[in-house]
Amino acid sequence: MLDRVRTDDNRFRQTFVERLGALEQIRSQIYLSGTYVRDYLLSPDVGSAEAQHSRLASVGNETRGMLDRYAKSLDPDEREAFQALRTEIDDYWRVLESTFYWTPKQRDRLRFTFFYEQLVPRRTTMLQIADAIESINQRGLMRAEDRFRASADSLRWSLMATFGIALLGGILLALGTIALTLRLERENERARADLEDLSARLVRAQEEERRSLARELHDEVGQSLSAIMMEAGNAELAETPAEVEERVKSIAVIAEKTLNEVRDLALLLRPSMLDDFGLVPALNWQVRETGKRTGLDIRLYAGDDCDDLPDEHKTCIFRLVQEALNNAARHARARTVQVNVKNAGDRVIFSVHDDGSGFDKRMVRGLGLLGMEERVRRLGGQLRIDSYPGRGTAIAAELPLAPMSATLNTPEEHGTADPHPAR
Repeated sequence: MLDRVRTDDNRFRQTFVERLGALEQIRSQIYLSGTYVRDYLLSPDVGSAEAQHSRLASVGNETRGMLDRYAKSLDPDEREAFQALRTEIDDYWRVLESTFYWTPKQRDRLRFTFFYEQLVPRRTTMLQIADAIESINQRGLMRAEDRFRASADSLRWSLMATFGIALLGGILLALGTIALTLRLERENERARADLEDLSARLVRAQEEERRSLARELHDEVGQSLSAIMMEAGNAELAETPAEVEERVKSIAVIAEKTLNEVRDLALLLRPSMLDDFGLVPALNWQVRETGKRTGLDIRLYAGDDCDDLPDEHKTCIFRLVQEALNNAARHARARTVQVNVKNAGDRVIFSVHDDGSGFDKRMVRGLGLLGMEERVRRLGGQLRIDSYPGRGTAIAAELPLAPMSATLNTPEEHGTADPHPAR
């Protein structure tokens, strides 16, 4: 816009200067033509008259050229005055040309009359018209200056608007930055508080797990071992072989029961079949044991290629299924549960759906769900929990696999591995 204002100003001023110069040249040529005609009329030499006639013709041609150039830059309100000037100048030159065809007697007789009655009045009239055109030219310059001032005012307002918008944008940006900083600080405080709460809950959960394990060992294993010791003592005091045989059978029954209890505790802590046989057999065992213990109808769909996953992925999926089934049995009061595990080559996809009571995930954030999220996040995956009161719960996760682990499965295995349900 500034360049346009400067260009317009230069164009207006250049046009004015060119017009003013053209008018000045027309005036000077009119004066000069009058001088040539006067010298011609007063000169007694015929050769000198011819030279004056030649100079006058040259001045006339220059004047017509100036008039043509001036006509190209006319404004509409200048045309009438300019046409009057041109008509008067054309008549003026015709009158001047007619003097060169006089005889010496006509020139001696008419020169003074022509000079005072024709030349001077016509020259005065042309100069008055030229002054009128100059006045119009001055008004055109004033209009150009008005347009220039309007452009400058527009530029000024544009600059003020730009400055205002920039200032407002800066203020809004500053306010937004302050608000964002305050929000991040509040979120940081909440995250710190949540972390402290989670740490405390983890400590309590660890102590509760230890307490539960100690109670199981004391109440189940300890009582069974005590019973074995008592039966062994009774066997020593037995008087007949039949009593000894009976005590030994009792000891065998108690020992087998104790062995099963110890095995169950070990499987709950870390199922050995997860390391020995793979993920799918471990999930089948977990599904079967949970179904027998809780009465849930659990269906498992997992491909055989899920056994080729890295150990940390198998452990993560097993713990997620274990926690999800425990939540469905203890909190959701579900009747059926569906578990899906699929090896997609570059990632493993896991989901658990139940038809339980559901919950509001915005209000409930138990330690089990936080642990599941932490396990998935540690492996670079994402956990999604969809649950609404009365509409069941769906837990899904995707765990990315390293390229090397993805290449362990051949295309034939991906194409022919059929999922097998287990109840």
